[in-house]
Amino acid sequence: MASATTALKQPELTTTTLWVMAIATGLIVANLYYNQPLLDDIARTFHVGSSKAGQVGALTQLGYATGMLFIAPLADMLRRKRLIVICLALAILSLLLTAVSPSINLLIVASFFVGIFSLIPQLLVPMTAHLAKPEERGSKIGFVMSGLLLGILLSRTISGFIGTHYGWRAMFYIAAGIMVVIWLLLFFLLPEVEPEYKGSYKALMRSLVTLVREAPALRIASIRGALCFACFSAFWTTLTFLLKDNFNKGSDIAGLFGLVGAFGALAAGFMGKLSDKMDAYKLSTFTLLLIIISFVIFIFSGNSIAGLIIGVIILDMGVQATHISNQSLIFALKPEARNRINTVYMVTYFIGGGIGTYLASQAWASYKWTGVCTVGIALSLTATIVHLLSHKIVQKIRRGV
Repeated sequence: MASATTALKQPELTTTTLWVMAIATGLIVANLYYNQPLLDDIARTFHVGSSKAGQVGALTQLGYATGMLFIAPLADMLRRKRLIVICLALAILSLLLTAVSPSINLLIVASFFVGIFSLIPQLLVPMTAHLAKPEERGSKIGFVMSGLLLGILLSRTISGFIGTHYGWRAMFYIAAGIMVVIWLLLFFLLPEVEPEYKGSYKALMRSLVTLVREAPALRIASIRGALCFACFSAFWTTLTFLLKDNFNKGSDIAGLFGLVGAFGALAAGFMGKLSDKMDAYKLSTFTLLLIIISFVIFIFSGNSIAGLIIGVIILDMGVQATHISNQSLIFALKPEARNRINTVYMVTYFIGGGIGTYLASQAWASYKWTGVCTVGIALSLTATIVHLLSHKIVQKIRRGV
């Protein structure tokens, strides 16, 4: 088995393959965000408050983190395409369960499983890094990440429109249908990548701890990413409540803000190319400042659509650019362990997202928009402080010390 694996030639990252991965990544990751503009509709359906409805979004993100922790490392020891198509089939079943859920608690559980089995983008991004030439790695990751980020943001536009005109349950039926098409696309067009890890699953999971202990760059990037995504999730989870209370707007308008945020996502490809040429530390310093600025704008824009639009563009650009910079840094560490490195980073990232969602939901319930913006400012300042304090460590890493 080992000799056969060694003899196999690594597939090339063709243009077709790259586009398939970018499209699949964007459409699959959208499963995690369809519920955010629909939370107010869900709350009214089940006669619960905004805090309870917010658990749907939080558990979806924590489910994603769970899937990445226990399933994503398997991509280093199992055939990746096979693992991907199995997870996607289970994601389809979870979306259908979400659509038919008769109670808020079952909806929360179903959403958790949607998160678990929608981890596939976090198998495709390391696969992109694996197949790309070293000198093109940042730009290729940036291209796939552009698809992922557009999926995150445009999912809100789609679900907002569908929720307003056909009800929130229709969105999850449609999502299941989209996933069937993506399953066929990946089954027929995605190349197979043979595993390189030969140990047991137990040893594989133990190696995650070793990676965290021995790679300070991974620790820094993970904490920085988690705090940024907490900011991102805090804003997007509570936007629907703000628009309802202050502007009397529904889920369709909340979804349209995804189109605004797409401007920031489109910058991901450019940032990927920039990360191939520019010092990652300096780039991240600038992008973290953008996040702080966005929440300063938000806190004065509770009654201004124009202010919210400006803040969204700046927030999404800052969060996504920091994310690309983080990934370019960590994927250069140990090529043979990219899925496990990505697991550590993304599990931490989405735990941050779940915490941000929870804190923002609680802040909204008690202090409304001012509370949410205060949470965002505190989290983004913490991310910047962590980043600045890590300067000496980053410099040593880049010198190979």
